[in-house]
Order: sequence, then C-alpha cells, then structure tokens
Amino acid sequence: MSTRRIHPWPVRLTHWLNAIGMVGMFMSGWGIYNASPLFAFNFPRSITLGGWLGGSIAWHLAVMWLLVVNGLAYVLYGVFSRHFKRDLLPVSVSAIRRDFIDALRFRLAHQHGRYNAVQRLSYWLVLALGVLVLLSGLSIWKPIQLQGLVNLFGGYDFARFVHFGAMAGIGAFVVVHLALVLLVPRTFLPMITGGTRENSND
Repeated sequence: MSTRRIHPWPVRLTHWLNAIGMVGMFMSGWGIYNASPLFAFNFPRSITLGGWLGGSIAWHLAVMWLLVVNGLAYVLYGVFSRHFKRDLLPVSVSAIRRDFIDALRFRLAHQHGRYNAVQRLSYWLVLALGVLVLLSGLSIWKPIQLQGLVNLFGGYDFARFVHFGAMAGIGAFVVVHLALVLLVPRTFLPMITGGTRENSND
C-alpha cells in the first residue's frame, strides 16, 4: 500500500478554517438579520450568535477578518502553486453539460484528486460569491465612508438584499457540498490526512 497525496496542507488548512468561519458568519449574520428582517421570517434565536445586535455584529466583523485573511491566503496559494490552473481549469460549457447530465443520472464517476466540470464551476462561483458578499457587507458596514461602493450596489437597502442573496448562494453551496460528502464519504478523510491509501504495483 502507498499513500497518494490529493490535498496539499495549505488547501486543507484554509478549507477547515473556512468551514469554522462560515459557521460563525452564518450564525452571527442570522442574529443581525433578526434585528431588521428583510423578509417575513426570523431565524430561531437558538441558532444565532452574539445574544443581541451589538454582540452579533462584533462576532460578524471578527469572523469576517478571519475569512478575509484565510481567503486571501488561499487565493495566493492557488495562483502561485498553480492549484487553480491545475485543478480548477479548464471549465467548458460542453464539459459542464456532460457532467451535469451524468450527475443527474447518478453516472458521474468520482476520482480522488480530480474535480469534474460541475465542481470546478461551483468552486469558481462560490469564490465570486465570496467577493460579492465581502463588498456588499463592507458597504452595509460603512455606508458613509464607502458611498461609492454603496451606490454601486444601488443604495444601502438594495445592498442588504445583495448581501443576503450572496450569503444564501454560499449556503446553498455548503448544503450541496455536505450532501456530496455524505453520498461519497471516502472523500472526507483525504481532506484531513491529505492523501489516500492505494495499492502499489511492484
């Protein structure tokens, strides 16, 4: 038996820091939302973080900086290690269509360390949503100092809807990601150990 490396340690570290940060971001964000709901519902107080509006905001900002630093580290690693080019490119319409149809038919083969076209697209989309949620969040946090950014989002009120929508998109990605892990549980351990054991041919 030999061990084949699948996920380098920087990918694993940023992945798990991001997972922890997203839990805090969602829970504190739900607390902030409840103070001034956008829609006709509230999140249960038991799943919010901070205890009150000020506490939720403090947690939200603290976790935001964790995610910003972690995200920047991941992007820099992805560029300079060629992780993005090697693992997340290319992304073509034909490949996405093919893999999406195969996934719907439960015929999509999974190979350790290789992302299919749908996965590649989803990772690029969630990175874009991360940028969108950061910029919209900054415009809500500092609407006077960042008036130009607020105007870019169509005003403070609309920026809140953009922020909520981007977070909802990230949440949907997380749900699908967890569902895939449950469907293919052998993908979980390599994200901790970094590799998988394989039979070696002598």
